[in-house]
Amino acid sequence: MQKTQTYIKEHKDKFLNELFALLRIPSISAEQEHKPDMEKCAEHLRDALLSAGADKAEVMPTTGNPVVYGEKFVNSSAPTVLVYAHYDVMPVDPIDQWHSEPFEPDIRDGKIWARGADDDKGQGFMHIKAFEAMVQSGELPCNVKFMLEGEEEIGSPSLGAWCEEHKEMLKADIILVSDTSMIGWDTPSITCGLRGLTYMEVDVTGPCRDLHSGLYGGAVANPINVLSKMIASLTDENGHITIPGFYDNVRELSEAERNEIKGTPFSIENYKKALDIEEVAGENGYSTMERTGIRPALDVNGIWGGHTGEGSKTVIPSTAHAKISMRLVPNQDYKKIAELFEQYFRSIAPKSVKVSVRYLHGGAAYVSPTSLPAYQAASRAIEKTFGKKPLPFYSGGSIPIISTFEKILGIKSILIGFGLGSDAIHSPNENYPLDNFFRGIETIPYFYKYFSEK
Repeated sequence: MQKTQTYIKEHKDKFLNELFALLRIPSISAEQEHKPDMEKCAEHLRDALLSAGADKAEVMPTTGNPVVYGEKFVNSSAPTVLVYAHYDVMPVDPIDQWHSEPFEPDIRDGKIWARGADDDKGQGFMHIKAFEAMVQSGELPCNVKFMLEGEEEIGSPSLGAWCEEHKEMLKADIILVSDTSMIGWDTPSITCGLRGLTYMEVDVTGPCRDLHSGLYGGAVANPINVLSKMIASLTDENGHITIPGFYDNVRELSEAERNEIKGTPFSIENYKKALDIEEVAGENGYSTMERTGIRPALDVNGIWGGHTGEGSKTVIPSTAHAKISMRLVPNQDYKKIAELFEQYFRSIAPKSVKVSVRYLHGGAAYVSPTSLPAYQAASRAIEKTFGKKPLPFYSGGSIPIISTFEKILGIKSILIGFGLGSDAIHSPNENYPLDNFFRGIETIPYFYKYFSEK
C-alpha cells in the first residue's frame, strides 16, 4: 500500500478541491425544487467514478432520485466489495444560524464547513478518492462496486425496489459504508449496531376554520393545546414510552453486556458541556450511552400550527401538526410499531378534535457481528492508521436501508465511519475535520488489503 499512500499524500489539494465542487451542489432530496440538483449531483459523481478509474459508471433511474452505479473488476477470483453512500443532504433551515453559506464550503479551525461535509458527501467521497489512489497506484487487490443513492435522508423509498431489480449486478461479498461516527479521534470505533426507525406525521383538527380566541377561547378545543397534551402523554415521568405493546420485543441486555458498554470511554460532563445543557434526560435506569445505543426512544421532530409569523394574531387555529420519530432496537418491527402508534394516538384523542395519522418511512435495526472477517479487516485497517484498536460501538442513529440490503441482497454491511459527534450533521454549521477526511482516505485501502487477504 506504499504507492497508494504516497499518491494520497501527493494529491490532497486535488481531493479537497474536488470535494468542494461536490459540496456546492444543493442536493436536498426533501425539497422538490432541488430535483434538478439531484440529477446534477448524480452526473457529477458518475464522472468522478470514471475519472477515478472505474471500468464503467452510470446514472440509473429509480422511481425517485437516480442511483449512481460504478464498478471495477481486477480478478474473477478476488472478493468483491460493494461501497454504499448517499449524495442527498438534509435541508439547511434555519438558514440564519449558519456562520457561512451552507453550499459554499469553507475551511476554518481545521474543519470543512458545509452541508454534506460529513453526512454523507465527505465520507462517501473518501471512498472514491481511496479507490482512485489504489487504481492509479496499481494496488487495488479486489473488485469494487459503487452504489450511491439520492434518497437516504428521506428514508430511501426507491432503493429497495431498485436493489431487487438489480440483484445480480449488485452481487458482492460485503457492503462497505461510511455514514457513521467514531466515539472520538482518540477513541476510534466501528459501528456494530444501528437503531431502527419509525417516522410518523399527525394532524389534529378542531373547528372548521381559525377562530377569534376572544370570542371562542374557553368554549372550543384548541388543536395545539390538545396535540401538546397528547404528545406529552406518549412518555411518562420515568421516560418510558406509554404506547401499549411498544416494548414487547425489546431485549433486556445481560449484566455482562451492560458492563461492556460501561467500559466504553465517555465523559458525561464533556457531553453536557458540548451541548450546553445542565442535565441529561431519558429513560430511568439507563446510562446516556445505553439510552442512545440499546434502548428505543420517541421524539417530536417538528410541531406547528396557528400564527407563527411576526407580531400577534389572536386565533384558535383550525389544525395543529407534528412529526414524530421512534428509534427502535433489534427485534422491534418498525411497521408494527407504526400500527401501535396510530392505534394509541387515536385512542387518546378527545372527541373535541379529529385526528389523522400517517406513516412516512422507517426501517429495521441492524447488527454487524464483530466476528465477521470484514469487521476484523476494518478493525485492522483502523488500528494501522490510528494506532489504536477500535472499539465496537452501538450507534443511536439509523440507516434504514442497511437492514434492507441484508434482506434483499443477502449481504452484511460494515459501518466504518469517520465522523465525530461534534460535526453537527442535520444541523446548521455541519462540518467535517480535515484530519478525519484524509485519515479516512488513508484507512480505506488497508481495509481492501486485509479483506482480500482473508
